[in-house]
Amino acid sequence: MAPPRILLCGDVLGRLNQLFKRVQSVNKSAGPFDALLCVGQFFPDSPDLLDEFTDYMEGRSQVPLPTYFIGDYGVASTKFLSAAARNSASLGFKMDGIKVCENLYWLRGSGKFVLHGLSVAYLAGRQLAGNQQFGKYSQDDVDALRALAEEPGVVDLFLSYPLPLLVSLLNMLYELSCYIPKGISDTVGSDSTVAELVAEIKPRYHIAGTKGVFYAREPYSNVDAVHVTRFLGLAPVGNKDKQKFIHAISPPPASTMSAAEIGSKPPGTTLSPYTIVEKASHPKEVTKRPGDSASDSQYWRYDVSNKRQKAGAGDSEKLCFKFIYSGSCPREEKCNFRHDMDAREQYLRGVCLDFLIKGKCERGPDCSFKHQFQNEEETAPQKRRGSNNANANRSKECWFCLSSPNVESHLIVTVGEHYYCALPKGPLVQDHVLMIPVEHSANTLSLPEECETELDRFSQSLKLYMKKQGKDAILFEWASKRGTHANLQVVPVPSSKAAAVQNICKLAADRLGFEFVATKSNSFSEGRKWLRSQFDRNNSFFYMQLPDYTVLSHAVEENERFPAQFGREVMAGLMNIPEKADWKNCVVSKEEETRMAEEFRKQFEELDPTQ
Repeated sequence: MAPPRILLCGDVLGRLNQLFKRVQSVNKSAGPFDALLCVGQFFPDSPDLLDEFTDYMEGRSQVPLPTYFIGDYGVASTKFLSAAARNSASLGFKMDGIKVCENLYWLRGSGKFVLHGLSVAYLAGRQLAGNQQFGKYSQDDVDALRALAEEPGVVDLFLSYPLPLLVSLLNMLYELSCYIPKGISDTVGSDSTVAELVAEIKPRYHIAGTKGVFYAREPYSNVDAVHVTRFLGLAPVGNKDKQKFIHAISPPPASTMSAAEIGSKPPGTTLSPYTIVEKASHPKEVTKRPGDSASDSQYWRYDVSNKRQKAGAGDSEKLCFKFIYSGSCPREEKCNFRHDMDAREQYLRGVCLDFLIKGKCERGPDCSFKHQFQNEEETAPQKRRGSNNANANRSKECWFCLSSPNVESHLIVTVGEHYYCALPKGPLVQDHVLMIPVEHSANTLSLPEECETELDRFSQSLKLYMKKQGKDAILFEWASKRGTHANLQVVPVPSSKAAAVQNICKLAADRLGFEFVATKSNSFSEGRKWLRSQFDRNNSFFYMQLPDYTVLSHAVEENERFPAQFGREVMAGLMNIPEKADWKNCVVSKEEETRMAEEFRKQFEELDPTQ
């Protein structure tokens, strides 16, 4: 399938006739195009263009192709946007555009959605003080976008109204003898928040307006990501200097690209300018309070002290939205906000997410969720009808529960009574396998004793399967006390490198300031028995089982910052594939995942203990 064809535009300023005349011309000569994305001010900046603009809003003139805009301010913006926002179909969480008129969609606040296969993130409006209804973004919008950016996959396009703060970027450009258009060097209207977001989101394309010129920067590499980012600044429609205000791109969605394609760096690629921006924004002499770092603001948080008085509440009443919504938080111990199981339980009992975290719901009577807190007694009838209502609700949300509609069933390769095996999303290497409990459990070490026999059979079969290919199996589990559904990872490594695993782990632990407990056992099951005796479910725990039955374990202390991806990062370093340490860099298409799973099933069939 051909990649989508997208038109990009700068500030429209209400000049819809001129814009759409140009769009139709480009569409006729180089199209067809699938969509038009507009950054910068969309509404008129004077009443002179209001009649022309109103013709489109009221259907007398036609928008020629699906058009999305983020610059939600200007003359008459309140009138038209208020009417669009009152539509019942536009209330609540709606990130793929609020319909203003036929073929015209308003991207409000911040969000992420899929457009013709492309992952599109956006931050609408400007950073302004005051009580304007539209045309500015809030801290909630910024925090929401940071949380959404943590979801799996690469963001293809990021749309923002203001350019990022470019002072440090300009220094780099001058050093590289790059041409900088007049106007770009003016920092008025630039935004440091956007710079921070771009550095975190790492989009493949960043499109912005407001500077009155067209500017296409050389691609730059990203920190902790293999792909590059291309920045495009677009001029206003009808600008006097005849700067380019329409630009066409046709990028294949990252979800359809191979790891090699995503990681390709074109000639002229520079270093990321935002590493310098970050250093300039946080000089050494400034001492920050704990919890104030930029990375700690990645998650939605609401002060609910006036909305919920909960027994046993700690000093902090700020909730981690990511945890309430999904039941897990990628930051785990590193997160400075509350992973509140009571709030999570309320969500699972059907309480409206807006009501729970904001104290109100915009959808009102159109919302199908509950707008009051549910206690145990109120949900008891449902519990009696099922074995465990809370667990059933968790199963519906969980990626690993077989009963969940979210489970990636095409990755499952074999199913037993207590465990099943599946290929992971974004495998580190070929034949990377997960052993997953059928029961919804946060770890494998606290499951009933009878589950161990089947786990032993699966592990022995997988080890034999990998041995036939000249590889040894390394098993590891991150048993976080805040985890949801466990998975025990089995990674094949070349037998010639397996002996080095223990030393590499020791070196990595030294750098992080802790020591592994190394215990030699005589079998896999004996090592598991020792681990179960050491495990305390009140603490997080990491362990790794080596081919010679040595067990490396570490009980994580309360305030210790332990990397959740430690096992994968060590394995990636061992096999000299550091770019694959982040599983998001290794995600392939569903078709490729299906092919890989089918191939594994065929090769593993004769050793499968369930056969």
